Amino acid sequence: MAFQIAGEPAADAVLDSHPFAVVVGMMLDQQYGMEHAFRGGYKVLSRFGTLEPAAIAAADPEEFKRMCSEPPAIHRFPGSMAGRLQELAALVEERYDGDVTRLWTEAGTGKELLARVMQLPGFGKQKAQIFVALLAKQLGVRPPGWEAAAGDYALPGFRSVADVVDPDSLQKVRDFKKEKKAAAKAAAAE
Repeated sequence: MAFQIAGEPAADAVLDSHPFAVVVGMMLDQQYGMEHAFRGGYKVLSRFGTLEPAAIAAADPEEFKRMCSEPPAIHRFPGSMAGRLQELAALVEERYDGDVTRLWTEAGTGKELLARVMQLPGFGKQKAQIFVALLAKQLGVRPPGWEAAAGDYALPGFRSVADVVDPDSLQKVRDFKKEKKAAAKAAAAE
C-alpha cells in the first residue's frame, strides 16, 4: 500500500521508500498539520541528501538546524525539531544499528513495540499508540497484542494519521479531531 499522507506524490514516495521518513513524520506531527509533518523526511532528503540516521546524527547541529529552517521549514518550530530529529537519528543508530525497521520487526509483542516507540524522542503514550496503529494499518506490522497496544487507534474509523489513505480519509480524520476538541471544550465549560 502506498502512503498518501503528505499530499504530495514526491513526499509520499519518500515515505514509501524510506521507513525512517515515516518515523520522522510521526515525530514532527505535533502542533503542525499532519500532511506537512509527513513531508519532513522529503525535505531533509532533498536538502541534506540522505535520510541515513548516522549521517543525520553526525551532522553539525547548527548547520542541520539552518537546513531544517530553510523555507519551507520542516516544522513551525524548526530549530527545536532539528535537534529532536538528530536525537531520534542518534537513538536509531545506537540501538538499531541505523535500521529503524528493527524497531518494529524485532518487537515480539504489541506491548514491547509500544514500549520501544515510547522511548523515541517526542513520542508520548498517545503518539506511540497512534504510531503502532499506523504500522499495523499502513504497513501490516501486527505483532501479537498490537490492538491493545494501539488502544482506541486500532478501532475502525477515522481517528488519526493511521487511518489516512487518501484526501477523503484525511478530511474525515480532521473532522473527527475537530469534534473531539469541541466536545472537550464543551465539557470544560460545564
